[in-house]
Amino acid sequence: MARTAFYAGSFDPVTNGHLDVVARSLGLADRVVVGVGAHPGKTPLFSATERLDLLRELCGPLARANGASFEAVVFDGLVVEAAKSAGATLLIRGLRDGTDFDYEMQMAGMNGELAPAVQTVFLPASPATRHVTATLVRQIAAMGGDVSSFVPPLVAERLAQRFKA
Repeated sequence: MARTAFYAGSFDPVTNGHLDVVARSLGLADRVVVGVGAHPGKTPLFSATERLDLLRELCGPLARANGASFEAVVFDGLVVEAAKSAGATLLIRGLRDGTDFDYEMQMAGMNGELAPAVQTVFLPASPATRHVTATLVRQIAAMGGDVSSFVPPLVAERLAQRFKA
């Protein structure tokens, strides 16, 4: 039986930390589905379509190299409902620090009540990506800073184009 994992986030932009979590998720599941959250109250830097395209281009080769399948989808409701719709039994959550852990433990408890068949799996950030957040990457890029050590080259290029205007 194929095991499906669901990894949700805004991915605005996709960072090296996100890719680290996806790569390690591929070792836990035969199929990884990344869910791009689309929330009407937020104005993202990149459209949902742009984020999907970036994720597919960056994560597809990782999945193929690991003999797994990869999909990227947009969702706008509860993460556990999106995970169930994707056929996932694993909900992947990346943890950078203790603050993330406290929040994610609460979410795991709530999600466990809402969808007992979907287990939350915490993946600690690798030391090289522990400090990377999409929010800080956006701020640095907006101020003309070098984000090349925090994001893949393709994302750095797109950020430069976005803030050149």
